Amino acid sequence: MLVCPCLPLLSKVLVLVMSFLSCGSNVAFHDTICIMLCADHGPCVSGAHNTIVTARAGKDLVSSLVSGLLTIGPRFGGAIDDAARYFKDAYDRGLTPYEFVEGMKKKGIRVPGIGHRIKRGDNRDKRVELLQLFARTNFPSVKYMEYAVQVETYTLSKANNLVLNVDGAIGSLFLDLLAGSGMFTKQEIDEIVEIGYLNGLFVLARSIGLIGHTFDQKRLKQPLYRHPWEDVLYTK
Repeated sequence: MLVCPCLPLLSKVLVLVMSFLSCGSNVAFHDTICIMLCADHGPCVSGAHNTIVTARAGKDLVSSLVSGLLTIGPRFGGAIDDAARYFKDAYDRGLTPYEFVEGMKKKGIRVPGIGHRIKRGDNRDKRVELLQLFARTNFPSVKYMEYAVQVETYTLSKANNLVLNVDGAIGSLFLDLLAGSGMFTKQEIDEIVEIGYLNGLFVLARSIGLIGHTFDQKRLKQPLYRHPWEDVLYTK
């Protein structure tokens, strides 16, 4: 017998999304925005790079796609769940941004959803800004998102690159989506966050981009990839 205890809860999540899709609601548009904004971020990120290298090695679509997807984790695109977990826990416990961030620092844990290698306080991620604008205009409540913004304000006082990134934005807004839908109990929301449903949004979205990179390489008949020697640093 195949036992699937989480199926009913998963079904409720799918019903939530599909019901809004059928009526063309703002929530469905939010999910569509998330998928569009996360579909691709250029060829230089780890997932796209792996997929491109694999495709150029002559591998099939599935192999190329999987090689890119396997890079998704805490350092690349896989922080949505952790961002949601930590933001939710801190907000629900009534922690101030200072208490939350400094508490994480004492534990030696980086705040998921905060920080970017390129974006800065004076050069925000446009994807985050679009999500926030849409949510503030259309969501009944954005309490978790606003808490994440308060955390960002505090972290920016520490370093200019500690901005709220797209993982943190999606994680906090999905919490607001679940809480505002009226379809889930607090226990069910906790379970959704704990199991790791939210990273599925990024995996779903980025699969589109990785498939595109695979077909681009094959269409352009690109040869086997070899990294340039001048970019290799040898150490003793």
